[in-house]
Amino acid sequence: MDLNHLDNYCIDTTQSEPDLLIELVDKTYSDMGYPNKLSGKIIGRTLKILTTIKQPKRALEIGMFTGYSALSIAEGMPSDGEIICCETNPRAIEFAQSFFDRSPHGYKIKTIFGPGLDTIQSLEGLFDLVFIDADKRNYLNYYEAVLPLVSKGGLIIIDNSLWQGRVLDPKENSDIAVNDLNQLIAQDNRVENVHLNVRDGLNLVVKI
Repeated sequence: MDLNHLDNYCIDTTQSEPDLLIELVDKTYSDMGYPNKLSGKIIGRTLKILTTIKQPKRALEIGMFTGYSALSIAEGMPSDGEIICCETNPRAIEFAQSFFDRSPHGYKIKTIFGPGLDTIQSLEGLFDLVFIDADKRNYLNYYEAVLPLVSKGGLIIIDNSLWQGRVLDPKENSDIAVNDLNQLIAQDNRVENVHLNVRDGLNLVVKI
């Protein structure tokens, strides 16, 4: 069985994202460095579906890049919802904003420039949904920082939780940090979770 063919089959049989997101992907690959940071269609549509089900009034994204995942989440949020996005790359923020300005859901998105941990410390109130997709070395720190800000029943979505398979034999700091977080969550009595081997891993965590 060819797993790459199965991955492509799943992509082909998932409904397409909006045209604006397809354009965002193309522009990211042509104009920006490290385009592989994009969440991609399967993760993006998963975020949209989960957000549609959850209907969060307030969401937080740690690691926005060019805005693909932020727009996917905003698409599923109620009309009065807000997503706060943390990003350290000014060029990525400018790029993303140009697409937010053209989206019917862009008004829901607020971007804050600066290190995610600093931004989290400045936030008040509770969040119904958090998406973590920033520097992997700080994954455990992000998780512990946001958990007190997540409402009961709130959803934390952790991307790249398999980290290209390196969690099976962690050696680098990033490998160790992602694996440490996965192991903690599996034993954390503050939450319930399911860890999915979708794309590069998606750990779905609900605060209890």
